[in-house]
This record gives sequence, C-alpha cells and structure tokens, in this order.
Amino acid sequence: MEYALEIRDVSKQYPGFSLDHINFALPTGCIMGLIGENGAGKSTTIKLILDLVKKDSGQIRVLGETLTTESRALKEKVGVVMDECNFPECMRIEEIGKMMKHCYRTWDADKFQRYQKKFGLSSGKRVKDCSRGMKMKLTIAVALSHDSRLLILDEATSGLDPIVRDEILDIFLDYIQDEKNSILISSHIISDLEKICDYITFLHEGKLIFSEEKSRLLETYSVLKCSGEELQAVDPAAIAGIRRNSFGVEALVRRSAVPEGLLQDAATIEDIMLYHVKKNDR
Repeated sequence: MEYALEIRDVSKQYPGFSLDHINFALPTGCIMGLIGENGAGKSTTIKLILDLVKKDSGQIRVLGETLTTESRALKEKVGVVMDECNFPECMRIEEIGKMMKHCYRTWDADKFQRYQKKFGLSSGKRVKDCSRGMKMKLTIAVALSHDSRLLILDEATSGLDPIVRDEILDIFLDYIQDEKNSILISSHIISDLEKICDYITFLHEGKLIFSEEKSRLLETYSVLKCSGEELQAVDPAAIAGIRRNSFGVEALVRRSAVPEGLLQDAATIEDIMLYHVKKNDR
C-alpha cells in the first residue's frame, strides 16, 4: 500500500505539553480525519508535518519524502488550508491569482479561474469584502490550483454555516476522485468528518488513542444502555468507556461482547471519541 503521509514514533515536547510517540499513516487516495479536544495536539501534529516546528524524535514522510524548508518541489505537491484566510485584506481575488503565479512553479491559472467560477468568487472583489465562507473557498481554490497531491486542512470548516460546509465537503470528495490525491483534515465538527473520511485518527492529551478505518470503528462499537448489574455481564476488556446517570449506565462496547437481549444503539464517531475520554469514569 502507498501512503501519502507517514508519522512514525514522532514526539514533541513543550512546557506543560508533550506529543508522545505518535504513529499513523494516511493511504494514498483517502481522507483522514484528525480529531481531539482543544490542546490534544492536532495543530502541533500538522505543524510538524509541514516542518513549521521541529520534532524531537521520530520520522515524518510526505508523499514518500521528508519535507524540509528546502523541499520546494515537494511543497508544490502539498496544499494547506488553515482556519484563517491569510491573504492581505486589500487584495482583489484576481491579484491573488497573479501573485500565486510567482509563488508556485506549478501554478495553473486556468484551474484557479475554474474554481473561481465554481465557487462564485468575483475577480474584482477584495478579500476584506468576502464573507468567512468565501474567504475559505478562496483559500481552498488556491490550495487546489497548483500541483497538490496532499491537502492538509486545520479547522478549515469551523465557523461556517451548514450549507457552505456541505459545499466544501463535496469539493473534498471531488478532489480525491483522482486516486492519487489525499486529504488530512482536523475538525471539531465530527459529523462532517463522519460524512467524508475513510480513516479517523484520535489524539487525546498528546497521545494517540486510535487510528482506524471509519467503517471498522462503526462496525466494532455500539452504545449499550443497561443497568449497572447488566453491565457486569459484559467482559470489562470490551468496554471502552462508561457514563453513569440516574437511569442506569451507558457504555461504549464492542458489539460482539454484548450478551443477547441487551439494548444496543449504533455508535457515532463522536460517541466513540467521547466515551474513550470517559473510559476511566467507572
């Protein structure tokens, strides 16, 4: 299997926070969602991938190579979208296209114009006059208009209304139709990731909790609703997390370990994330 991104035993130490020996890999042609609470290490991981900060240990390979500040040809193949539009507010959209021509040797002006039309971006409009959704579409259009094979997005859909988010998710799905293209996307909007991702990677307090195929996660886990006595019939090793309330117990469990007759609901990716965090609440 070919990988667009490989993170092997990567660590980064800050005062009060440690990214602790992270391992995951994004297969080529797939979308991976990077999830976790604020401060879990998602943005740090993305900065390490982009060589914006230096790792303390481990190996990172992007499209089969090590990305460094000197890797200009490799950088041409990586499109980056952060949670803010960083283009000068005074610039017109057409001026941004002309500027990018001098930043990327692989810049495709025709492709940028096609995305402008598709996204409804007026050439003469200034960045300062664009809504947040339009600014994000502009940033994505730029990221897709050079020879990008890996798209890295850090909270790119945060703060957008559901209609704009849905449009952008469709853009991402179109992007990977060419099986050479891949996406790593971090987001707090777990339902968006559940719609489009092939893989989910979960960080919690700087540690990797899991990195799995989304379909496998959804097939493996369910939410069991029962009494405390009934929960005792379930193998403790099959329980990923527990919530207790005045009506009884809800637990994230492996479906195969639940005795017949107990009520199970399908688990969402958000359920799986939250219950793993609660696993010590017993």
